[in-house]
Amino acid sequence: MASNEADTMTNAQVQLVTAGALETMVRDIFVAAGCDDEEGGHIAHELVGANLTGHDSHGVVRVPIYIDWMRAGYVLPGRNAQMVTDGGAFVVLDGQLGFGQTVATQAVALGIERAQAQGTCIVALRSAGHIGRVGAYAETAIGAGLISIHFVNVAGSPLVAPFGAVERRFSTAPFAIGLPLPERPVVLDFATSLVAEGKVQVASYGGRPLPPDALVGPDGRRSGDPHVLYGEYASTDLRRPSGGTGAIRAFGEHKGSGLALMCELLAGALTGGGCAGPLEGERRGIANGMLSVYLSPAHFGTQAEFERIGREYLDWVLAARPIDEEAPVLAPGEPEARTRAARLADGVPLPVATWDALQRTATQLGVAT
Repeated sequence: MASNEADTMTNAQVQLVTAGALETMVRDIFVAAGCDDEEGGHIAHELVGANLTGHDSHGVVRVPIYIDWMRAGYVLPGRNAQMVTDGGAFVVLDGQLGFGQTVATQAVALGIERAQAQGTCIVALRSAGHIGRVGAYAETAIGAGLISIHFVNVAGSPLVAPFGAVERRFSTAPFAIGLPLPERPVVLDFATSLVAEGKVQVASYGGRPLPPDALVGPDGRRSGDPHVLYGEYASTDLRRPSGGTGAIRAFGEHKGSGLALMCELLAGALTGGGCAGPLEGERRGIANGMLSVYLSPAHFGTQAEFERIGREYLDWVLAARPIDEEAPVLAPGEPEARTRAARLADGVPLPVATWDALQRTATQLGVAT
């Protein structure tokens, strides 16, 4: 569950931008860089959508590095997910290093179509560019009345130390589940690292500070300093994890570490796209893998029971007496919904350094700001 990542910043530290203006600016950046209008608009919509939910780590802070990857040929515009294996109720797709927001959306659409027709579908996607906030794909499935489960990894991106270690072995390996309960859908969405790498980026630009134990240095000391992951950087530099000697810690000690391993094996090995490491040959850039399972409650013949029992149980859980009466128990997805409403009304708060990086990227591409 997300909290508002600007809640520890003063008004002097942030630039408030309306969602519409921010989306237009980001779209124009991607179109100027070589995407067509439709793809540029879709990438912008998804990135700003992440900011609106409070997941700033997967929002527009990513724009400069996406453009850098695009220039280097690590991610390619205009690509479509290509069918590798079609087993009807299961498919394997290759993203051909297309923008993740493009090819993952196509993979989700196919999974939904098949599950609505036959009750279930398993979709393995490999070689996708950074797919962004995974919870957005669970929300799409919920909109179609489906349960979905998503295991994600990042091939070529070891950032996270296994429990008890200081060396990087896992990607941040996100995991998400969406349940279409009536009037109160549930979306669980989190990285298996203690913090997402994008949150380290946000903190490095002056956004919400990291927990003091989020990172671990080569000496085993825990830290909240982004320099542990990135090394030295100037305020205008792109943040590159290769510059640092430390790692992000897994959440929940051995439990998060174990789930990260499963995400790597399912989204990386089973899809054929590769795990976070070991790094071999001349791999260029990173690529997401995602193994998704789609289930139709209607086809299971238990939809009425699922909705009744699930909603009754959820309501009972949320009625638990809170420690702080001002902080009631929330369902996964509720903080995102509240943040979205607030940011649509008040604007998206961006750390000044993030806003400056966006403007600098736009100027380099000849986009008016």
